[in-house]
Amino acid sequence: MIYLLLSILFNAVLFVIIKLFAKYNIDALQALVINYLIAFSVGLFFLDNTTDATEVFKCDWFKGSILLGFVFISTFYATTLTSQRNGLSVASVASKMSVIIPITLGVILYDEKLSYIKITGIVLALIAVYFTSKKETGEVQEANNLIYPILVFLGAGTIDSSLKYLQTYHVPSNQIGLFSTVTFFCAFSVGVLTILFLTIRGQIKFSARNIIGGIVLGLPNYFSLYYLVKMLEAKAFQSATLFTIHNIAIVIVSTFVGILFFKESISKRNAFGIILALFALFLVTY
Repeated sequence: MIYLLLSILFNAVLFVIIKLFAKYNIDALQALVINYLIAFSVGLFFLDNTTDATEVFKCDWFKGSILLGFVFISTFYATTLTSQRNGLSVASVASKMSVIIPITLGVILYDEKLSYIKITGIVLALIAVYFTSKKETGEVQEANNLIYPILVFLGAGTIDSSLKYLQTYHVPSNQIGLFSTVTFFCAFSVGVLTILFLTIRGQIKFSARNIIGGIVLGLPNYFSLYYLVKMLEAKAFQSATLFTIHNIAIVIVSTFVGILFFKESISKRNAFGIILALFALFLVTY
C-alpha cells in the first residue's frame, strides 16, 4: 500500500510542476529531455556500485526498456499537442481512460477474475474521470485532430500494460532501480534525437528556463516510475483494481491540488465526478 501512496504522491508532484510550465512559458519538449537526463542521473546515484553496465544488454527487460523509452517521450509529446489543439481536458481524459487497456490485458494475460461489483466500479471510475477532469471546454474540433487524443490513449495504456508485463515476467525485484534508470536513459536518447531533428529544421529556440524546468521535473519523475513498478510488484490488488485506484486517486489529488494551489474553480460537474470516484473506489476495493 505504501508504494501505491508514494506513486500517487509523486504523480501529483509532477502535475504541479507541469502546471507551472505553462505559467513560466517553459517549452515542454526541451524540459522533458532534460528531465529524463536528470532522472537517469538520479537512478545512477541510487544504483549499487557493483552493478556491471555491460550486463544491462543481457537483461531480459532491456528491449522492453528501449520500447518504453520511446513510448514515454512520444506519449508526453502527444499529450502536449492534444492540450494545445483540443484542450487540456481532452488530454487528461484520454490519458486516464487508457486504464481500460491494462485492465483488459490483465483479464486476458493473467487470468484475473472481475466480479460484477468490480466491473461496475471500473465503469463508474471511467465516468468519474471524465467529470472530474472536465475543467474547461475541450473538444475535437477537426477530424484530423482526433489522432492526437487517440495517440495519448494508446500511449498511456501501452506504458501501464508494458510495465505490468515486464514487472511480472522479466524484471526481478533487485533490478527495479536499474530498469527504471535504463528506461529513462532510452527516453533521453530519443528526446535528444528529436531535439536535433527539430533544431536542424529551425523549430527549436533554446532557453535556460527550459533547462531549469527539466531539472525540477527529473527527480519526482524518477520516483514516480520506480514506485509504480514497486507497486505492481507488491501485488496488493489485481492489476485491474490497482490501475483503477491509481488513476482515480491521481485525478482526485490533482483536482484538489489545482483548487488549493492554483485557485481553480470546481464546478458541480467536477464535484459530482469526485463523489462518483470515491464510490467507484469503494466498489473496486470491496
